[in-house]
Amino acid sequence: MIFCVEDDSNIQNLVVYALQSSGFEANGFGDGAAFFGALQNQKPQLIILDIMLPDEDGISLLRKLKSNSSTAEIPVIMLTAKTSEYDKVMGLDSGADDYITKPFGIMELVSRVKAVLRRSAPKEKAGSLQLGQIKLNTATHTVTVNETEITLTFKEFALLHYLMCNAGLVLSREKLLSTVWGYDYEGETRTVDVHINTLRQKLGVCSATIETVRGVGYRIAAHRE
Repeated sequence: MIFCVEDDSNIQNLVVYALQSSGFEANGFGDGAAFFGALQNQKPQLIILDIMLPDEDGISLLRKLKSNSSTAEIPVIMLTAKTSEYDKVMGLDSGADDYITKPFGIMELVSRVKAVLRRSAPKEKAGSLQLGQIKLNTATHTVTVNETEITLTFKEFALLHYLMCNAGLVLSREKLLSTVWGYDYEGETRTVDVHINTLRQKLGVCSATIETVRGVGYRIAAHRE
């Protein structure tokens, strides 16, 4: 989930629509009060925050986020019409992860969102990854589901590993094909679909973790406690 805090309804709707069209879940808020109210119920993966807001400016909201242990680690992109170097420095020094000035291109915005999410993603520790009941160990090349080891082929393991490393992000069939099978692979994207189906079968009760994004590709759902 990505939150966009922007008082201009046209810009807010555009950003939310662009993110949803790119496979993200997104919600928009017109002021800080509505935004912080939503934070009580859900913590987003990333926040897009305008500086000029009607009740409280974005820099003040950013500082509140970074001073609270429950929200301090959420990445923030500042979105504003202010273009001076001072305003950019203020945002970055207050804890923002990136800064985009209006007017902006939608493709650039989505690209920056993906880049910030990649940089802020939890790093693999001790050769292992865990997503809910799925545990993957790169050192021993093993995968367990509900503590029961399952047998995967080399490509199934590589596919699952790449999906888990990018949990929550939509990955196109072309991207999966080029990354897991290599750029010189001459097969078609149908190969990805076949491996996704067999991977789901082997994951059993966790098969629904791998979601199909119609017309785009696949995403492994980020685990929520």
